[in-house]
Amino acid sequence: MAQFHYIGRNKNGQQTNGTLEANSSAHAAEQLSKRSIIPITIKPYLESNRASKEINIGELLQPKTVRSVDMIMFCRQMYALMRSGVPILKAIKGLSETTKSTVLRDVLNDINEKLERGITLSSAMHNHPKVFGHLVTSIVHVGENTGQLDESFAKLAQYLEREEETKKNIKQAMRYPSFVVISLVIAMFVLNIFVIPVFADMFAQFKAELPLPTRILMASSDLFINYWPVMLLAIFAAIILVKRSLATKVGRYNWDRYKLRLPLIGNIFERSYLARFAHSFAIVLKAGVPITQGLNLTSDAISNSYMGDKVLEMRKKVEKGETLLRTATSSQLFTPLVLQMIAVGEETGRIDELLEEVAGFYEREVDYDLKTLTDRIEPILIGLMAGIVLILALGIFLPMWDMYSVVQG
Repeated sequence: MAQFHYIGRNKNGQQTNGTLEANSSAHAAEQLSKRSIIPITIKPYLESNRASKEINIGELLQPKTVRSVDMIMFCRQMYALMRSGVPILKAIKGLSETTKSTVLRDVLNDINEKLERGITLSSAMHNHPKVFGHLVTSIVHVGENTGQLDESFAKLAQYLEREEETKKNIKQAMRYPSFVVISLVIAMFVLNIFVIPVFADMFAQFKAELPLPTRILMASSDLFINYWPVMLLAIFAAIILVKRSLATKVGRYNWDRYKLRLPLIGNIFERSYLARFAHSFAIVLKAGVPITQGLNLTSDAISNSYMGDKVLEMRKKVEKGETLLRTATSSQLFTPLVLQMIAVGEETGRIDELLEEVAGFYEREVDYDLKTLTDRIEPILIGLMAGIVLILALGIFLPMWDMYSVVQG
């Protein structure tokens, strides 16, 4: 079956559009008639999509992903509608008309069409992996099977809110260091291109041997002035190579592993990912997902391929009959305190509740480290600025003192 894009009018006379699967355009028109839609145009999806790309430039400027805020609002609204007893089809239709995100609107319209054909909500979401990840679709699937779809959306909203809060805290902590580093880079360019050459011309007239700091400054200035195109080209080439490397599986794995070993912030990344693992695993266990399947889902939710592989190794060992505590210990991901809580959870049958405690424990550590991160980075930045100012001062004033001594003598 092929996909067709249609434009038509519903029974209220309002214009509507979307895509559907059919054997031919005539079959598509028949399907639209059953939905009380009068078709205006029916075209193969690829042809229609190509035409829209050529004509509607505004759509090309629209973002291709859904913001976290829009996803949180969607989950909250779905929870409220499901809790109130609104049918799924009507809820999705209503949200598609009220959402401000064009990407989410198109996705919800497609989901609405699939729901009308009898496809389940989780299966319809599964066709949009960039918007709804594996964790989201799995939780929704479990909610459908257990009759607790409203609770599933409530848990997803809480999970996404925690993720968004953590991202905001990280950005806030890195704002001041990033501003200082960017200012230093701009200052270095200005000094090397405009300031140091003026003093270099003045010192060259005396034809005297210059001190080492002055020679360093002059060499740095010559490098910036004479080879700036090469430097820019090297920077762009490095950025492209890094992006291509991160796009590969091996490159992404190596970066995810190295990221956990970065000075000052490596531990923050590690505990943040572990908090995400604990929250995700607790959600899937509360939803009734088996441990092995839950570990498989949370390995994707961590968003770190290195730690995700560790979690997949835990799943393989659990499948062989080992306990969750033993697999968690062998993974070397968790602290002794967390391992003790997992042990108690296995004994009491409350692993999900204790995993929430583990997540809270890691989140409190991450919040504390983020609040003190600026205090730890600030001395390093001050030392770096002091070193640059010292070299600049020595490079400029030492020759001037020598010249003054010569004139006085």
